[in-house]
Amino acid sequence: MKAALITFPGSNRERDMRLALTRANGGRAPVDVWHGDSSLPDGIDLIVLPGGFSYGDYLRCGAMAANSPVMREVKKRADAGVRVLAVCNGFQIACEAGLLPGALMTNASLKFICRDVNLRIETTQSEFTRKYRKGQTIRVPVAHHDGNYTLGADDVKRLEDADCIAFRYADHLGNVDAGTNLNGSVGNIAGIYNEKKTVLGLMPHPENATDPVCGGTDGAGLFESIAESLS
Repeated sequence: MKAALITFPGSNRERDMRLALTRANGGRAPVDVWHGDSSLPDGIDLIVLPGGFSYGDYLRCGAMAANSPVMREVKKRADAGVRVLAVCNGFQIACEAGLLPGALMTNASLKFICRDVNLRIETTQSEFTRKYRKGQTIRVPVAHHDGNYTLGADDVKRLEDADCIAFRYADHLGNVDAGTNLNGSVGNIAGIYNEKKTVLGLMPHPENATDPVCGGTDGAGLFESIAESLS
């Protein structure tokens, strides 16, 4: 698997993401790409938009980064079927760029949330989640102020009908209800796919749950799924 890891001014999870990708990819590190570049290397299988606070979250989270020079090429490659993984701020960028539907708004609590959460795997019919079980609960960190996923009811129904909801916030048993909805996201949604399931966006940080030293490895399955699928 040949991955490209894009860094924006204010990204702060690119090093964690690089470690997770390298570990899952047999020691092969991703290619680093700067937001101001106008091209991507040839032969890329995966493009990763990491977490952080691109451009200081000014205007709207991800809005300025979505107009960075490199994003024109990202959208072009995504349209051609290259896989895209967008995490936290990357998810916000992907939505602002039109790679994924919906928007990430301010958390319902109006507070920054930084803690471990439980996610229920909603589908394994994806190159990103094939090593998990449908309905499995995993535990990974979140760290965001604007993670309230917002989308109209009709569009949520379309996501559900197309099996494009990837993760939901849940309890440790996999139960999904208002009490497990930490940020107000519609339908407890924590991550979604595009229609072709070639683009995945999620607010939690699976890259920070891939090493026992950091408290758990529940996120490793995502990176192993991608590496296995694209190798």
